[in-house]
Amino acid sequence: MENQTIPSAISQNGKKSPLPEYLQNSVSSEVGEESGQLFDVLLRRLVLIAGVTAATTAATWAITWNQPSTYESGFQLLIEPVNRQTQQTREPLTTNEKDGIDYATQVQVLQSPKLLQPIVAQINTRYPDISYGELIANLRVEHLEDTKLIQVAYVSPDPERAKFILEKVADGYLRYSQKERESNLSYGITFVDRQIAETRRRVDSLQRQLQAFRQQNNFIAPESLAGQVSSQIQSLSQQKLDTDKQVAEMQRQYNSLQEREGAMSALAGDAAYQRVLDKLRELESKLAIESTRFQDDNAEIRVLRQQRDSLLPVLRQEAQRVLGNQVAKLGTELSVLATRQQVLNQAEAYWNGEVQRVPVLSRVFTDLDRERTVATESLNRLLQTRETLQIEAAQKEIPWQLIAPPELPTSPKESRERNLILGAIAGLLLGVAAALMSERFDKRLRTVADVKRLSKLPVLGVVPHETNPLGRGAMPQILQTMQSDHPRYDLSQYSQFTESFRSLYTNLCLLNTDHPVRSLVVSSPTAGDGKTTVALYLAQAAAAMGQRVLLVDTDLRSPQIADRLEVSNEQGLTELIARNLNPQDVVQRINALATAGNVDRAAVEPTNFSVLVGGKIPLDPTRLLSSQKMQRLNDYFKAMYDLVIFDAPPLLNFADSSLLANHTDGMLVVTRLGKTDREDLRQMLDTLQTARISVLGIVANQSSSGSDV
Repeated sequence: MENQTIPSAISQNGKKSPLPEYLQNSVSSEVGEESGQLFDVLLRRLVLIAGVTAATTAATWAITWNQPSTYESGFQLLIEPVNRQTQQTREPLTTNEKDGIDYATQVQVLQSPKLLQPIVAQINTRYPDISYGELIANLRVEHLEDTKLIQVAYVSPDPERAKFILEKVADGYLRYSQKERESNLSYGITFVDRQIAETRRRVDSLQRQLQAFRQQNNFIAPESLAGQVSSQIQSLSQQKLDTDKQVAEMQRQYNSLQEREGAMSALAGDAAYQRVLDKLRELESKLAIESTRFQDDNAEIRVLRQQRDSLLPVLRQEAQRVLGNQVAKLGTELSVLATRQQVLNQAEAYWNGEVQRVPVLSRVFTDLDRERTVATESLNRLLQTRETLQIEAAQKEIPWQLIAPPELPTSPKESRERNLILGAIAGLLLGVAAALMSERFDKRLRTVADVKRLSKLPVLGVVPHETNPLGRGAMPQILQTMQSDHPRYDLSQYSQFTESFRSLYTNLCLLNTDHPVRSLVVSSPTAGDGKTTVALYLAQAAAAMGQRVLLVDTDLRSPQIADRLEVSNEQGLTELIARNLNPQDVVQRINALATAGNVDRAAVEPTNFSVLVGGKIPLDPTRLLSSQKMQRLNDYFKAMYDLVIFDAPPLLNFADSSLLANHTDGMLVVTRLGKTDREDLRQMLDTLQTARISVLGIVANQSSSGSDV
C-alpha cells in the first residue's frame, strides 16, 4: 500500500543493511530536486540577495567606525538566602526547585529607582554628571540560568569610570541585602499575625452562623433532621391507615342499623328493651292460654289484651330510644374520626413540606460547615507558619555574597573587524531570507514542478527559452527544410526549440493510441502566455512529421496567425461562417521554396500545413463560434485533415475557448513560466472541470519574448 513505509532490510546477524539501490536512487533524486529548486530560487533572486547583503554590510561598517570604543566590567552576587544551619548541606551556586526567590522580580528590584538613587548619590561625589537614567541605560543586571548568581555589568567609554561605578553598585546591593534580611522575617511574622486575626474572626463568625442556623431550624445535623422527618411521615401514614379502618367500620355499623337485621341485633343488646319485650311475650302467652279456656269477650281476656296493647307503645319507644342512641353514638364517632383525618392530613402536608426543605437546609448547613472547616484549617496553618517564622527568626542569617568583584577592563568591548564580518554574514542571511520570502509571496509559476503540483495534470511539453525562433515569416521555409534532405536553413541553434514541439506532438499521439487526438483547442489562462506560438509550432511539427494539419485562428478579437505566416487576412473564419463560402476557397495551404539535387534552382511546393485565418474582426465572436455552422465546419475539418488545431482566446477573458473545446478532443493549456499566475491557472482548471471539458495536458512555455501571446 502507498501509506506503508518500506522497512529496511535486516541481515541475519540482526543489523540493518543499507537501503536497496532503487530506494537510495529515489531518495537521492528527491533531495537533488529540492536542492535544485532552492538553488534556482537563490539564482533568480541573486540581485536582491546581493543588494541586502551590501546594504547591511555598509550599515554595519558605518555604525562600527562612527561608534567610540566602550569598556565593560562586571561582578557576580550570590543572592540565595541561606542560614548557617543549612549552609553546609546545600550547593551555594546551583538552583533548587524549592527555593523561594523569584529571580526575575529580584532583577527588576535591583534596577528600580528606589534602590539605585542612593547609589547614584554616592557616585556623584566623583562623577557629578551621572544620573539614574544614564546609569540604568548602561547597567545590565541578569540572572545566570540554573544558578543562584546575579551578573551585573556596566559599559562606559572610560574603564576607570566603569570600575568605580560598579564598586558603588556592589556596595549598595550588599547593604540592601543586609537590610532586607533583617526586615523580611519580622515583616513575615507581622503579616502572618494579621492573617491569623482575620482568619480567627472568620472562624468565629462562621461558628455563630452555624449555631444560629441550628437553633432556627431546630436540628443538630442534616442526618438527624432527615431521620426525624422520615419517622414522622411513617407514623402519620400508619395513623391515617388506622383512622380509615375505623371510619369504614363505623360506616358499616351505621348502614347496618338502617336494615332490620342490624336494628334487631342492636335491640337485642339493650336490657330495658328486652325486659319490655319479655313482658309482652309473657302477656301474649297468657292471652293464648286463656283464649283456649274463655271466650273473646271474657273480662280476663279483655284485661290481658289491654295490658298487651299498653306495652306495645312502650316497646316501640324503647326501640326508638335504643336505635336513636346507637345512631347518635355512631355519628359522634364518625365526626371525631373525620376531624382526626383532617388533622392527620394537615400534619402530613406539613411534614411533606419539611421533606422539601431538608435538601435546602442540608446544603446550607454543609456550605457553612465546609467554610468553617476550611477557615479552621487555614487558621491552623497560619499558626504553624508563625511558629516556623519565629524559629527561623531566631537563627542568624547571612547576607548576599560578592563572589566576583569588579575589575578594571583592559580591552574594548566591541571588535570592529568582528562586527564587519558579522554584519556581512547577517546581511547574507537577511538577503537569503528576503529572497525566500519574496519567492513565497510570488504567485507566478516558476518551474515545471510548480505546474505539476498545481495542475495535477501531465506536462506534455516544455518549450525552452528562445528570443526569436527563426524570425517572422520563416515558417514556410522551416516546414520545407524539416521535410527535405537538403536543408536551406541552419536549424542547429534552434534544434532544441523545434525538437520540443516534436516531443509535444509525440506525447499527444501517445495519450490514447486507440483513439488518437484529431482536434484540439490551444488556450491559456491570460494573454501573453504563448498559446499562439505553441499552436503555430505544434502545427508545423505535426506537418513536418507527415500529418495533414489545419491551424484555425479562432481568436477573432485579436487574430495573429495571418501576421505570423504573412498570409492574406481578407477572408477567414469570420467570412466562412457569416457567408456561404466554400471552405477550400478560404483555407490557405502554406507553400515553401525547395531545390532539386545540387542545382540551386528554386521551386514552390505545397506543404502539409494549411491555415484558416481569423478574417475581419466580427461584432460578436462568441455568437459565431457557438453557431451550428461552426459545429458543421468542425466536423468537416476533422474529416479532411489528420489534425485540427484551434488557436483560441485566453479562457479567463472570454468564453470562446470553452465553446470550441466542447466539440473537440480536448484542450491543451499553455502556461508561461515566470509570468502565469498560480491563481489564474487554478481558476482556469476549475472552469474547465465545471464545464466538463477534457484537458489533454499542460505545456510549460519558458519563452520570455514579447511576441508570445
